[in-house]
Amino acid sequence: MDDRIREHARTLVDWSARVEAGDEVVMRVAEGAHDLAVAVAAELGTRGATLVATYGSDEVQRAYLRAHDGDFAPAEAERALYDRADVYLSLGGGRNTTATADVPGDVRSAHARARTDAREARMATDWVSTVHPTRSLAQAAGMSYEAYVDFVYDAVLRDWASLAEEMAGLKEILDDGREVRIVGEGTDLTLSIEGRTAVNSAASVAYDSHNLPSGEVFTAPATAEGEVTFDVPITVQGRRLRDAHLVFEDGAVVDFSAAAGEDALADLLATDDGAKRLGELGVGMNRGITRPTDNVLFDEKMAGTVHLALGRSYDACLPAGESGNGSAIHTDLITRMGEGSRLVVDGDVIQRDGLFRWEDGFEG
Repeated sequence: MDDRIREHARTLVDWSARVEAGDEVVMRVAEGAHDLAVAVAAELGTRGATLVATYGSDEVQRAYLRAHDGDFAPAEAERALYDRADVYLSLGGGRNTTATADVPGDVRSAHARARTDAREARMATDWVSTVHPTRSLAQAAGMSYEAYVDFVYDAVLRDWASLAEEMAGLKEILDDGREVRIVGEGTDLTLSIEGRTAVNSAASVAYDSHNLPSGEVFTAPATAEGEVTFDVPITVQGRRLRDAHLVFEDGAVVDFSAAAGEDALADLLATDDGAKRLGELGVGMNRGITRPTDNVLFDEKMAGTVHLALGRSYDACLPAGESGNGSAIHTDLITRMGEGSRLVVDGDVIQRDGLFRWEDGFEG
């Protein structure tokens, strides 16, 4: 076994999930993540945790959804599993990144709604999502398998404590801010963030961060006005989405288009009322992620990008007692902050042309 797999497992268990003796751990294992699952299981065993491993297959999910009539009962058994869990670990890495592409959109939406309570129970745990490099993911990224493996570990095996310290500066700016403006090609969007709390997403539940790799600072916008173009292609529910363009008025999407995958975007927006509103503004800061790979776990953390999520907002960003935007989805869409772009907080330029004002080469 590659020693980096064991290091990945130790980082996930110790830094990210902070697993302790006696913790009840549910681990979802994708088809191609076997080696990482073995390494994680060993780490959990040495720490005296209790493990329940489940199988997460997109092909199994496709077979179930395509055979179903779409009238889904609430996922009570799944909810009960998460209600008892302290930690949930998702180890991604399937055999086919588009396995569910031919599942009808209305069936997807109905299934997502039926799983709302189970999803909320899962998100109430100390949950962390990560991915094991597979050939299907390398192919989706347009990379050789060997190059993709190196890419994944460059993103995952970082000095997280040092990056957390750098990101704390942006968190402070957003915590104190009232208004964010994002300007770029096809984008001029203004977001209200007054009273919201930003999360220093340093790949650990200790920072209210739930992805490995991570490397972003995110918050929950209250309103949105203007337009935004997402030029980083992604696969949404098994379908390719490219150059999506959204127009917001009074916080909600009032018009949309896409160069490819417009039907997928329409299905997302039709999920429920909350799917037409933003649940997240995130700023990528992980410079170990150097290119898009058609995997949102990596792409949204890429330094020099901003992402916005349609749907559910995270409680960690909200004032006490405020529920925020509710939805059965939370889908991230990504735009590059390239030449001519600006990220502005309360009139101050925080980032220009993809460089933060504290980085070498920034021109105010």
